[in-house]
Amino acid sequence: MVETHPTEIADSGPTPLDEPSTKRSRLSLARLSLFWRTFFLIALLLLGSIAAWLQTLRSFEFAPRAEQMAQQLASQVNISRAALIHADAIARVSLLKTLSDTESLRIIPRERTDKVVSAETDPLTRDMVRSLRTRLGKDTVVANRVNNQPGMWVGFDIDGDDYWLMTDATRFNLGGGKTWVIWLGVAAALSLAGAALIARLINRPLKQLSFAATRVQEGDFGASRLSEKVNTNEIREVNIGFNRMAQRLAKIEQDRAIMLAGISHDLRTPLARLRLETEMSVEDLDARAHMAADIAQLDAIIDKFLDYARPESGKLSAIVLRDIVDSCVYPYKDKDDVNLNVMLQNDLLVMADEVELGRILTNLIENARRYGKSPDTGIARIDLAAIAKDKWILIKIRDHGMGVAPEQLANLTKPFYRGEAARTAANGAGLGLAIVQKTIQRMGGAFALTNSATGGLSAHIKLQRAIRLPTGRDSDHHE
Repeated sequence: MVETHPTEIADSGPTPLDEPSTKRSRLSLARLSLFWRTFFLIALLLLGSIAAWLQTLRSFEFAPRAEQMAQQLASQVNISRAALIHADAIARVSLLKTLSDTESLRIIPRERTDKVVSAETDPLTRDMVRSLRTRLGKDTVVANRVNNQPGMWVGFDIDGDDYWLMTDATRFNLGGGKTWVIWLGVAAALSLAGAALIARLINRPLKQLSFAATRVQEGDFGASRLSEKVNTNEIREVNIGFNRMAQRLAKIEQDRAIMLAGISHDLRTPLARLRLETEMSVEDLDARAHMAADIAQLDAIIDKFLDYARPESGKLSAIVLRDIVDSCVYPYKDKDDVNLNVMLQNDLLVMADEVELGRILTNLIENARRYGKSPDTGIARIDLAAIAKDKWILIKIRDHGMGVAPEQLANLTKPFYRGEAARTAANGAGLGLAIVQKTIQRMGGAFALTNSATGGLSAHIKLQRAIRLPTGRDSDHHE
């Protein structure tokens, strides 16, 4: 019996398939890639070297230079003060003119209304002003602009009267501090660019190796070849070794497929003859039926071996999940030992191989029908639900049987593993769930088994969500 609810979506909450992606996202945030880690370490080393160099420069260049400028300014102020004090009124006018013409020194009265801009704009001038105040007094005022007139201005007094001494600031090369900052910024930028280049050169071969290893893991041996002509000896040796390993794995995979195909061909011929002879020679109908069933079981086991050994899945395409589910549940409409409840929307699109996905769902439904029956009623109650979540389609097939011991869950998808007889009283090869997991992984998805809180076993499938159907399909299914 099959019950369908096309508009109802089962909200089963978080599934085991959500946990790995969540952990991976947390790890990706917590851990840096090799490129960024190398870049940050080299950048930290370079910036530390620049900081040490700057401190050395400050100790051996900036500090003596600030002391020298302070000493020059203090000497000019003291000499000018002494000259003005000891000169008479007529000589003082001549002295001020001579200082202005020959030394670019101006001495003018200081007013309370003067608009003063402090000269302490950078570390060099701050050190210079601090040293100058130790020579001329802590109340000494130093400015780089007075009444909108630029220059190096130093305030001093003569017999209680305040004056300004203005000299040409270019004599002290005060702009040198900014020049050093500019060159320091350029050096830091070039250092960071060099660090990025070095990190990229180190990271590139490892990134190529990682990509090639991923392709080998997915069975694509042809796209995993690395260059054997790189200049670096160590990387060239690694690439050569990896290519030889990939070639050997490809040969082993090819030999395995050929061997299994040969075994299948060699076994099926005598099995067919044996079945024919059984039906013709055995008169006991019951014995004949049992022998024919055994032969059919052997033939099914051979099919399982071939399914598990299939090297790759077919081409993935956007298909309507509802169509696949309907075809899979149709054979159970008239069965009395199964009650199948289907809950999914009509417009769910999934990226999958249509034939492979049908085999997977049929396998899981049949597994639930065989081993998920209620001990009281003998009927297998099965729930099949699907929802769309971000870029994925989550499918859940759950029975209401006895479930599986928790310590056996992880082993159910291992080839040839058989659990307790209560759940797996089967005569197969123990490859059914292993084939399901391997096929889903080939389609870029994930598969997990869990025990339901209220009893029974749940199979969780995670497949890529399709955006739209190929051209020519029913537009009602477009998202």
